[in-house]
Amino acid sequence: MSQQINLFNPIFLKQKKYFSVATMMQALGMILLGSMLFYGYAWYQVQQLAKQTQEMTKRYESEQKRLVNYANEFSPQRSTQMLNEELQALEAQAAAQTSLLDTLRSGAIGNTQGYSEYMRAFARQSVNGLWLTGFDINGDGAQMVLQGAATGPQLLPAYIQRLSQESVMRGKSFATLRMSQPKSVTDNPSAARGYVEFSLQSTPTDGGTK
Repeated sequence: MSQQINLFNPIFLKQKKYFSVATMMQALGMILLGSMLFYGYAWYQVQQLAKQTQEMTKRYESEQKRLVNYANEFSPQRSTQMLNEELQALEAQAAAQTSLLDTLRSGAIGNTQGYSEYMRAFARQSVNGLWLTGFDINGDGAQMVLQGAATGPQLLPAYIQRLSQESVMRGKSFATLRMSQPKSVTDNPSAARGYVEFSLQSTPTDGGTK
């Protein structure tokens, strides 16, 4: 008669190893750390996108304003208005310049051409034996004084007549003529030099003509 012996014992089975509490806590910590890093990165990306969106919105609004300004500035109505304003300004400027030119030409503010033409006239109408020592011209020549000397008083009428032929002297006349002996002759009659001094004035004086 045979006998079977049961050698099976649960303690001889391979035991399954389960995670320990420490291992699970470490895994949970790693998961939490990874989640926080991912959330932080996602939050940074969202902030950057929001900033870019704001900048794009500002640029869009700025471009819209520029477009509106360009449309208003270069619209047909605005262009016509600008042209009219510029035309009016030019017309006003031209009118002011024309008025100023007319005033200058009229001689209302005095001589506007200088005195060089008078000097040319004096030089052209020179007379032998007569010379100028000075002259005084005020304004447009209405008041004029000529001073000089001549070897004889008979030269003065011819000189005055020749001056009257100059265009710059037209309409002007001398009202006073003074003639006198040079001072050196008055002090010493024996030292007479044979000439007289004269003064022509366009404005009459109290002394009359000499």
